[in-house]
Amino acid sequence: MSSRSRTMSTQPARHRVVIIGSGFGGLFGAKHLRHADIDITLISKTSTHLFQPLLYQLATGILSVGEIAPATRLVLRKQKNAQVLLGEVIDIDLVAKTVTSELLNMRTVTPFDSLIVATGAQQSYFGNDRFATFAPGMKTIDDALELRGRILGSFEAAELATTQSARDRLLTFVVIGAGPTGVELAGQIAELADRTLEGTFHNIDPRDARVILLEGAGAVLGPMGPKLGAYAHRRLSSMGVEIQLNAMVTDLDARGVTVKDADGTVRRIESSCKVWSAGVQASPLGRMLAERSEGTEVDRAGRVVVEPDLSIKGHPNVFVVGDLMSVPGVPGQAQGAIQGATYAAKAIKAGLKGQAPQDRKPFKYFNKGSMATISRFSAVCQVGKFEFGGFIAWLAWLALHLYYLIGYRSRIVTVIQWFVTFLGRGRGQMAATEQWVFARLALELVNADGQDSELAGAVGAPPSVEQAPDTRTG
Repeated sequence: MSSRSRTMSTQPARHRVVIIGSGFGGLFGAKHLRHADIDITLISKTSTHLFQPLLYQLATGILSVGEIAPATRLVLRKQKNAQVLLGEVIDIDLVAKTVTSELLNMRTVTPFDSLIVATGAQQSYFGNDRFATFAPGMKTIDDALELRGRILGSFEAAELATTQSARDRLLTFVVIGAGPTGVELAGQIAELADRTLEGTFHNIDPRDARVILLEGAGAVLGPMGPKLGAYAHRRLSSMGVEIQLNAMVTDLDARGVTVKDADGTVRRIESSCKVWSAGVQASPLGRMLAERSEGTEVDRAGRVVVEPDLSIKGHPNVFVVGDLMSVPGVPGQAQGAIQGATYAAKAIKAGLKGQAPQDRKPFKYFNKGSMATISRFSAVCQVGKFEFGGFIAWLAWLALHLYYLIGYRSRIVTVIQWFVTFLGRGRGQMAATEQWVFARLALELVNADGQDSELAGAVGAPPSVEQAPDTRTG
């Protein structure tokens, strides 16, 4: 046995790659390394690979969680060189080359030789984080389910309202931010009220619902240009969506929104259901990396200003990709994350073959265009110099999103759900519970009261567990 142990100790250890995040950047980075002679550990604070572009369809009852968020373990189970760890990363030691993650009270330290950080972005309330209590964003499954509960709950409460003012407040839906997510949400809430829920209530007519889209700038879909923005504006207006431009939200509470117009006028919109899609900020890990790496900076949104090869200063083995990286001309979209992760994976494989970091070619982003759906049968599409909207753009949007969904089952079920929703009136995912609406607030209250350990104990976690660094060999 002792001779066997000595033999194992003399074997060279395989190159260890740690990937943080299970979004497009993390998952595609892992899959691109599937044939490499390395050990991969993917660490994520969620157990799924979330297809964020379709979150709004989860929120409005078109798709279920399973279609847009398959379990990461199932996606990677045939990839023998990949291990998945659930936990939130709380520390990255660039000197010791370790990543520390925590799940409840269980702490895990994972060593790395190369690191890919792809933790994406989260909702930004521009310093007004208290707005989140009354206006959830659209970045997580919890956000979408909470919003579904708020939307459907508003109709149910309006059915029971005893005064017209209360009914009007409950049937007023405010979407803040006229980017792609805001446009898609406003369009789907309008269609939900006009088509799916028509005739399903006795005391109210869901078609009386007001959908208001607020935008602080002067155009809808500003980054996509005036032509497509104007098309989206016209289409939403024809659906009854009230678009209010140059309208800055200055306050927000349970009963409504305070808005300041360009002329300085301050007004109030009474609304029970609000959703925030006005801005994003990078994961806090971006600032952590900048603090640990001398000379590395972050931009105003907290994204890491990376080197031309997507690494950070002084650490050519540490790559930052996706929404967490700040690269001129690369938008915060799935394509940027996929291309960045693929580049990092290729750089790691080239390094294993002897390529020096200084010999890497700079990362180049290939812009494949951008799209946004407005309603059934209508979308806008921008590919290079070509801009078009309408039914053809909608079909292109469907095809592209189906292509990037993970798994044949998800694609088949999604096509069926789309067929039912867009050709008929039904929506297959109309369940909503009070837990979805209030669970986030309850957890925030628990954390604020310092009861984390008590909560952890309630679900069976030990008081504290330290795991030694991984000592796997080839």
